[in-house]
Amino acid sequence: MAVPEAHGNGDDGVLLRLPPVRGIGQGRVVTGLVLALLLPPAVELLVTVLDFRNFAMIMLLQLAVAVAVAAIGGLWPAVVAAVLGSFLLNYFSADPVGSLSIADPTTLFTLVVFLAVACGVALAVGLASRRAQEAARSGAEATALSELALRILSSDGSLETFLEKVRGNLGMEAVTLLGSVAPGASALPGAAPAWQVLASAGPNPPVTHAAADHAAVVDPHYTLLLRGGPLSPQRQRLLAAFGAFVVAVRERQQLVKSRRDNVRLSEGNKMRTSILRAVSHDLRTPLAGIKLAVSSLRQEDVEFPPDVERELLETIEEYADRLDHLVDNLLDMSRITADAVNPLLTGIVWAEVLPQALRGVPPEHLRNELPANLPPVQADAGMLERVVANIVENAVKYAPDSDVVLTARAGAGITVGDRPASELRIVDHGRGMGQEEVLTMFQPFQRFGDSTAPAPGGAHSTSGGIGLGLAVAKGFSEAMGGSLAAEPTPGGGLTMVVTLPLWTGGPQ
Repeated sequence: MAVPEAHGNGDDGVLLRLPPVRGIGQGRVVTGLVLALLLPPAVELLVTVLDFRNFAMIMLLQLAVAVAVAAIGGLWPAVVAAVLGSFLLNYFSADPVGSLSIADPTTLFTLVVFLAVACGVALAVGLASRRAQEAARSGAEATALSELALRILSSDGSLETFLEKVRGNLGMEAVTLLGSVAPGASALPGAAPAWQVLASAGPNPPVTHAAADHAAVVDPHYTLLLRGGPLSPQRQRLLAAFGAFVVAVRERQQLVKSRRDNVRLSEGNKMRTSILRAVSHDLRTPLAGIKLAVSSLRQEDVEFPPDVERELLETIEEYADRLDHLVDNLLDMSRITADAVNPLLTGIVWAEVLPQALRGVPPEHLRNELPANLPPVQADAGMLERVVANIVENAVKYAPDSDVVLTARAGAGITVGDRPASELRIVDHGRGMGQEEVLTMFQPFQRFGDSTAPAPGGAHSTSGGIGLGLAVAKGFSEAMGGSLAAEPTPGGGLTMVVTLPLWTGGPQ
């Protein structure tokens, strides 16, 4: 009897099309019967024409015919060939020839042995043929399951996707995966396990054992509930294999979640450590300067000259601006790491943000070479100001002996994804950076003075800052749908390239 095929749902080509096990087909049986009726008389006719009367050799020829018929048609055609061959041997080759009577008991015994051997060989050949087909089917099943496992493990990894494959390949209407409420916890003696639905596939999936037609415990903590037709032995084997896949997919999800949590914890620890470092040094330094200047101005018994008083007030203002900038960068970085950046995108021309972004930068260090009539870009005005300000401040800080040049362009070949874009280039002519330093320069709390990496202007950092300027600039650029990249300046130095998509005037 044929075992039903396992059909897939065809959603991604993952189907278990396995050859059915039928033994020897009806066509081969009919062919075997025809040969069983024709070949034994043909052997007798051949030996009669050749006048060949060796009884033992003729019996071997008839045995070979029975084996050949068994290989083609299986057991019953071979039995027919063996019985017909034994009658022909008795009639044409055993004494007395031309009669079915046997004069020599030994000849009778020989014919009985011949008949038994022929039937045994026929039975063995038929069984071997069936076992070969079963082996081929098992091999095909193993190959199909292996391919299915690879596809599942390389897919999006969701339990719903996996259960949809289980449902389709087993021909079920709906499948539900139940998980114990507290995996690994020891249950109270005699208490029934508590289950919760982890994922399901198909319409109206069963959520209790009573509502399911089949239930398979694939792990002490997981159970598959199935609703649909009967499960053949073969599909039950497939279900057991799918159960192992369930555990693998579930454990992979838990490993991915655990890894993601560990990454977040690591980033959080790094953030806290860096903030503590910033508070202990970079924030306390301007606070100490402000306190010293204020304390000096408050001395009633000391009268400062106007130029000294002005210098102390300038010191207070400078340190207050530095504190404001540090706090802004800390807040911005926390928003970026928490995915809480929500830009208000409008059409902005590069030149519109320069007055505010370059405030406080000595004008003798800047060269504005932006061409006129550039198209507007898609940006948030406040974020774009912070991006430009942080990059220019970084360039001035690390390349104090070179001019910082600002230029922009738009046109063919400048894109962000598949959208046309414009780019702002902020160029310095310091000593530049190595390839390894370029790869790490956008990481939070990465200051060039913290390592042996040369700064963009060539010298190691000895000034303030907590290493967030470029990280914030990159985070804001990407939040606005653009990018920030670094590339060497021809002749030496570093060029920072801010690329933003062009504004189309519609919702993005």
